[in-house]
Amino acid sequence: MSANLWTRCNNCQRILYKEDILENLSVCPACGFHFRLSASERLAMLFDDGQFDIVDHNIQSLDPLHFVDSQPYSGRLEAYKRKTDLPEAAVTAIGAMGGIRTVICALDFAFMGGSVGSVVGEKIVRATERALAGKTPLIVVSVSGGMRMQEGLLSLMQMARTSGSLAKLDQARLPFISILADPTSGGTTASWAMLGDINVSEPNAFVGFAGPVVIEQTIKVKLPKGFQRSEFVLKHGFLDDVVPRKALRPFVIKALRLLLNRLQ
Repeated sequence: MSANLWTRCNNCQRILYKEDILENLSVCPACGFHFRLSASERLAMLFDDGQFDIVDHNIQSLDPLHFVDSQPYSGRLEAYKRKTDLPEAAVTAIGAMGGIRTVICALDFAFMGGSVGSVVGEKIVRATERALAGKTPLIVVSVSGGMRMQEGLLSLMQMARTSGSLAKLDQARLPFISILADPTSGGTTASWAMLGDINVSEPNAFVGFAGPVVIEQTIKVKLPKGFQRSEFVLKHGFLDDVVPRKALRPFVIKALRLLLNRLQ
């Protein structure tokens, strides 16, 4: 029997049949642990019948700083493109959710930790502009380690660009729902991810700015159990709800109908 048919849960350590996990929306049937989804899996899960049209797909990052750490940034980008078969860490699509035409931008952690460079910021801004032009809601699914330092200030400025763009959506009274998956951290949390009309996360997702080790070393205090996990963040008022993956799509559809006053 092929070993590729089986995997181990990262939480309960049980050996599981992969097909059982996939049929359960990549949630462990034994303990409820939520495995990470790719951007394409997120889009297929959220849109009606898994049908959507991808837009702004072939925008790709350059290497304006000619940045080199253990390898050139340009080489690192090419390696992630081959690994993920994606041009960048964000995928934008248009389709229907509960019959409501919606723009969704989903980040993919497999591409450089879902880090935000100039192209990811540009895609979120364009997604916002598409929502404005079409008078449709916008959903962004964040799963990100934060800003991409290989692009320096060009990366950091995406925090202001995306936030400013979302302010226009707010002025137009169009819904923006932010879904914070595991992990959502750094400048991503400090910008668009916390600006939703509704901010919702999945169970036990890491949601925060700096990591717990950095915080403990800075304030010299032992952090409480579960610190920066979605349930803790919800309890302290930074999220509107924590929703299991199976309930996420109906939750978002209901929220869209409420925000658009389409309850009938």
